[in-house]
Amino acid sequence: MPTAPMTVRDRFRATMAFQPVDRMPMIEWACWWDKTVERWQGEGLPVSDRYDLYRHFGLDLYYQDWFGAGKPGLPEPEHHGAPLVRSMDEYLRIRPFLYPMPDQERLNTWRRYGEEQRRGECVFWITLEGFFWFPRRLLGIAEHLYAFYDQPELLHQINQDLADWHRRVLEPLTAVCSPDFMTFAEDLSYNHGPMLSQGLFDDFLLPYYRQVVPVLKEHGILPIVDSDGQIEEPAPWFLNAGIEGILPLERQAGVDLGRLRERHPRLKFIGGFDKMTMPRGETAMRAEFERLLPVARQGGCILSVDHQTPPGVSLAQYHTYLRLLAEYAARVGQ
Repeated sequence: MPTAPMTVRDRFRATMAFQPVDRMPMIEWACWWDKTVERWQGEGLPVSDRYDLYRHFGLDLYYQDWFGAGKPGLPEPEHHGAPLVRSMDEYLRIRPFLYPMPDQERLNTWRRYGEEQRRGECVFWITLEGFFWFPRRLLGIAEHLYAFYDQPELLHQINQDLADWHRRVLEPLTAVCSPDFMTFAEDLSYNHGPMLSQGLFDDFLLPYYRQVVPVLKEHGILPIVDSDGQIEEPAPWFLNAGIEGILPLERQAGVDLGRLRERHPRLKFIGGFDKMTMPRGETAMRAEFERLLPVARQGGCILSVDHQTPPGVSLAQYHTYLRLLAEYAARVGQ
């Protein structure tokens, strides 16, 4: 165990490298639900901004920037999950409204994050849309799944354009700072497993991951996939693509952190803590930390709520969670 307190950034990097730490990082990887914050404000919470909440709750400061692939003026689908495009011609017509480059304001924000990061005061990570997520956003939920069979050329065109855009974005980003990690927004699993086969993953996603992931690693950026649901079956698919970590590891979908670690000893984890234990009080929360502690002590693991803290959790219950998180974070460093 290190004899002196570590910086926020050094603690993260040591954890992800399976090295000793003074304590496990204490993070809330996803911002809180607005309804949760509204409830807490009614119970006396004095702040609402995401990063002010980190400071107020005594959590490590992790800056995230989700850089979406749509430009201003991109049409909206009729409703969530509805198609925005239905054919190659329609995709080509809206392509001018896709794949933006960062403006000066965003570059200045990245530069500011990078300055704090280099002083060790924060961790900075960026999110880009992945090769399952983004085509679904354009094609609609059901139509996207049919497109693997009915419009393969369209999927390949979208994902090649997306991979090219990822690499273009990484140039100005890494010119001003180097994020500690990057997440691909994917959500390709539901509560019983992946929504596509390994064969479809290998044909339609893997080639594009292999174009982008090496660029991330050249700049020291840890590649992590963000997929809800039961992620255990596709975990090795992502490893084969060069991805090194997974979040949020939802317990309600049956994800077992111990089983994942046994099968993939060097896979890195963020999340895993069953949020549904939080309204049930300290005994349930402590039992959940005890379940996860052996994996956290092995390194390469940051225990955190396995998705956004729900509004069913009171402010008092959240303070209990934070007290236990601090206790178990210290035990990881012992």
